[in-house]
Amino acid sequence: MNKFNSKIGFILTAVGSAVGMANVWGFPYKFQQGGLVFFLAYLVFIVIFSYVGLSSEFAVGRLAGTGTLGAYYKSFKSKNKDTLIGKYIGFVPLFGSLFIAVGYAVIVSYISKALLDSLTGSLMEADAATWFDSFSQKPYSVVGFHLTIIVLTLITCIGGARTIEKSNKFMMPTFFVLFVILAIKILTLDGAIEGYKYMFRYDGDALNINTIVQAMGQAFFSLSVTGSGMIVCGAYLSKGEDIVSSSKMTGLLDTIAALLSSCVIIPAIMVYKMDQAGGPGLLFQVLPTILQDMFLGRLFAIILYLAVILAGISSLQNMFEVVAESLMNRYPKMKRNVALVLIGIFVFGLGANMEMISQWGPFMDVISIYIIPIGASIGAVTWFYVLAKDKLIGEINQGSEKKYGDSWYKIGKYIYTPIAIILCVIALIFKVSF
Repeated sequence: MNKFNSKIGFILTAVGSAVGMANVWGFPYKFQQGGLVFFLAYLVFIVIFSYVGLSSEFAVGRLAGTGTLGAYYKSFKSKNKDTLIGKYIGFVPLFGSLFIAVGYAVIVSYISKALLDSLTGSLMEADAATWFDSFSQKPYSVVGFHLTIIVLTLITCIGGARTIEKSNKFMMPTFFVLFVILAIKILTLDGAIEGYKYMFRYDGDALNINTIVQAMGQAFFSLSVTGSGMIVCGAYLSKGEDIVSSSKMTGLLDTIAALLSSCVIIPAIMVYKMDQAGGPGLLFQVLPTILQDMFLGRLFAIILYLAVILAGISSLQNMFEVVAESLMNRYPKMKRNVALVLIGIFVFGLGANMEMISQWGPFMDVISIYIIPIGASIGAVTWFYVLAKDKLIGEINQGSEKKYGDSWYKIGKYIYTPIAIILCVIALIFKVSF
């Protein structure tokens, strides 16, 4: 039976799916800009999204007992809606998972390069910008790292829920421990306290619609409620587990991961008077420059990049798994290993041809501006406007100590779903990448 063996294993897998680059370089950058206004708005949205958005995706997955394609088909079928639409509409969010895996594998390959160069010490002696350009501006420059990451992801997925759970029981606690070590180190630096004060400053100018939208988008996509990935986590969850409780815990741990990243990155930037940065520039130019000047910087560079690799592989697991499960559901004769290998070949083949940052960036913009927001909106609308209400609430209450009813459903239908659509419209009209 392809199920998680424990609640903690499920939660750590869900957290592993959620924790990724959005936590490591997205959240700290936006936190720098918006301060306390951004953080408080983020907390409000993370509570709403974990309470109804994440829990609904888990519930739909457990109800359907399969991944994205089967979940949408069964949702449409539950109300005798057009099952032809239900059969194919799930491909949109599923493609989001598949293509984001392509981009993720590239960036985790970069991080693997940074880890190796930290181990050898060469990163500590190079100009950070020149070092980054030396591989990010050249085709096929990290192809060996790239292949290694794909293989490692496949190995941890090969046994389904069993091996995914086991690997996340190691990777996620290790991620948190390593970032705590980094945060303690940063706290010892002269001037670090000013960095913390800056993080939590109240800036009246930040109280505007842009900050609120950024907090909304960050919370939404940090939890990976994209209409696809979290469905497969729910599909492997036993009927006795409390979905809403697990969703709340996932949201809490995801927020702690984002805060830990910020406690490492923002004070360090303040202490060393570096320019604010987000995205690859933060991990591969700003932080190496800081680490080079820090006592035991080489050791802490190893810790940093190892932690981020663990977060990256755990996210890739989810992206691979949801596509594999969907393929096996749609094509029952397809063997699990065949599905995974096909996914690995596709992700590596496409990604290896866009290892240059100039190719990777535009590709990721297309995925994050168009496919993911549209897929997330399709998911929200399907769960709260297409799927039979009694089936969704029934699944939410299965194994739950507290019973949920109209209040929970109305929050999903009239708050969560409109927010998903608003973010999608903002992304499409203003070309905003969350």
